[in-house]
Amino acid sequence: MDAARIAVVGAAIVRGGRVLTARRTTPPEAAGRWEFPGGKVEPGESPQAALVREIREELGCAVEVTGWLPGEVPIGERHVLTVALAVLTEDGDPDAREHDEIRWLTVAELDDVDWLEPDRPFLPHLRAVLGG
Repeated sequence: MDAARIAVVGAAIVRGGRVLTARRTTPPEAAGRWEFPGGKVEPGESPQAALVREIREELGCAVEVTGWLPGEVPIGERHVLTVALAVLTEDGDPDAREHDEIRWLTVAELDDVDWLEPDRPFLPHLRAVLGG
C-alpha cells in the first residue's frame, strides 16, 4: 500500500450464512447507502486491531478477524480500503450506534441494498465465502 494513503478497514461479519451490513448517515453523499462497518487504522495500530476497535465503537460488539478478502480499493485520493472476514466472539447482537440501520444479508440478498462504491469490489469474493 502507498505510504501516503490512510488505511481503512471494513468488516464482513459472517454469522449463520449471512453477512452484516450497515447503512450510513454521514457524510451527506454517502447517507442512505450501505457498507461493511469499520474505519480508519490509527498510526501504530495493526489493521486487525483497528477493525476490532472500530466494531466495538460502531456496533458495541466484539469480533475476531478470521481472514481478509483479496484486494484493496482506493477511496478518493487519500484512503485505501481492505475488508476482513470476521465472526462475533460474544453473545448479543450488534447495535447500530453510528448507522441508522444494520441488516444481516444472505448471499441472495447482497444486491438488495445500495452499496457504497468502494465496498462493491469485495462482493464477488464474499459471495464465494457465503456459498453463492
